[in-house]
Amino acid sequence: MEATSSKAESTLQKSSLDVHAESNKWQYKNTSDTVILSADTESSQDGDSDEGTTPGMDDFSGLSPYEKKRLKNISENANFFASLQLSESAARLREMIKKRQPPESKRKKPKKKENGTGCRRSMRLLKVDPSGVSLPATPTQPILVADENPLLPPGPLEMTSENRDDNSELFKGFLQTWAEVSKTRSKNTEKELSSIKNYKANLNGMIISEDTVYKVTKGPIFSVALHPSEIRTLVAAGARSGQVGLWDLTHQPKEDGVYSFQPHSQPVSCLYFSPANPAHLLSLSYDGTLRCGDFSRAVFEEVYRDEGSSFSSFDFLAEDASTLIVGHWDGSMSLVDRRTPGTSCEKLINSSLSKIRTVHVHPVHRQYFITAGLRDIHIYDARCLKPNRSQPLISLTEHTKSIASAYFSPLTGNRVVTTCADCKLRIFDSSCISSKIPLLTTIRHNTITGRWLTRFQAVWDPKQEDCIIVGSMAHPRRVEIFHERGKWVHSFLGGECLASVCSINAMHPTRYILAGGNSSGRIHVFMN
Repeated sequence: MEATSSKAESTLQKSSLDVHAESNKWQYKNTSDTVILSADTESSQDGDSDEGTTPGMDDFSGLSPYEKKRLKNISENANFFASLQLSESAARLREMIKKRQPPESKRKKPKKKENGTGCRRSMRLLKVDPSGVSLPATPTQPILVADENPLLPPGPLEMTSENRDDNSELFKGFLQTWAEVSKTRSKNTEKELSSIKNYKANLNGMIISEDTVYKVTKGPIFSVALHPSEIRTLVAAGARSGQVGLWDLTHQPKEDGVYSFQPHSQPVSCLYFSPANPAHLLSLSYDGTLRCGDFSRAVFEEVYRDEGSSFSSFDFLAEDASTLIVGHWDGSMSLVDRRTPGTSCEKLINSSLSKIRTVHVHPVHRQYFITAGLRDIHIYDARCLKPNRSQPLISLTEHTKSIASAYFSPLTGNRVVTTCADCKLRIFDSSCISSKIPLLTTIRHNTITGRWLTRFQAVWDPKQEDCIIVGSMAHPRRVEIFHERGKWVHSFLGGECLASVCSINAMHPTRYILAGGNSSGRIHVFMN
């Protein structure tokens, strides 16, 4: 069979060679003798050259030069690839890849020591005495966890100073000053609205110095109140720690004019001097208590107490400060009458708000009061309050984010200013309390104080009811005043004396004195 196949291959190769030679002769027969090369001569020359380089080419002497060249190239390529040893390199590469693959990590369980002694432990922990005898089991006692802010006992609390000796003559003279200051008030109680030009001139004369900056409480200040005295500058501040700090700026040196007390166990969110007796300072706290600091008796009386609730704000419904409206953080409200015995409220009202941050009474029509909730602002009529759920007369729903405060203008109540977390101060026209109160002005103002600073609350200047006062996040630090139409009026700059943000601010009702509290417990006072 092999001989027959070889003969067939040789016969086929010879026939192809003859055809190829004939074609070559026909193609080159008309060319010049110097150029034309016969196919036989060319094949013999190529055959001679290939016989010496390619082994086994004698068997293919009858092939064409092209086929001989092709076989020669195949042989050379095979020898070249064999010299590269690609198969061995590929095998080595596969082994390297296998070695680089990380082994499957299986967490080995620690072997249990059957006869091991383990770590050393003291005989006390093993409950064994030195002789090796087991000790009797001690009865377990419940672990008492101390409350960080325990409620203070009910009833009146003595005015005990936390930063100074309360038995000294200096402290007694300090309390006597606050008790008798109401007798020296100015008889001129008329309030007139001055022009913006005169108002700005008076503001320009207000300055701050090192003598008018002092730390009066521990921790951030949540509320500030200025005593209405015409001859002495008295400032009260409520802190997050539950402290109430009092500062008499008229006293020198200033260190001797600052006293702090602890009438509450949680933040003091609201402070007011009584309009009927300025020697009384009323303070409201998150701890569910409302107290009245009576400086003539050196005691903090308890006006209202509700341990199951948390208070946010209050205001006087009557001019003689006999009745009050108290706002709760859970959205409810309380009517309190100080003339009745006990520390309970007269009426507890459930509002439609989920949270109440501020409560403020209309200065002229005192039956109306406004509340700032989480998203809405409501105006109520105190005569129509019902225990179950009282419906507001008016609702302001223009706010898109959390609301911090809402206040009537101090003289006529014809305006309402609100502070919102959408970086806008809004002023509404409340001259006619109807079903709709129009929005007059929107003032762009950065109200994002963050987590560690007290929320901004824009308040009216009690002397100039068309101007509002608000803290600022701008650098250098400042307190700003805007007109109700949105125009900037004045900025209180203090340089190094005002290096922090004053979130809570209050203006004196008759004098040009501004007091601002910051997050470190300091009071900054601008005065002329």
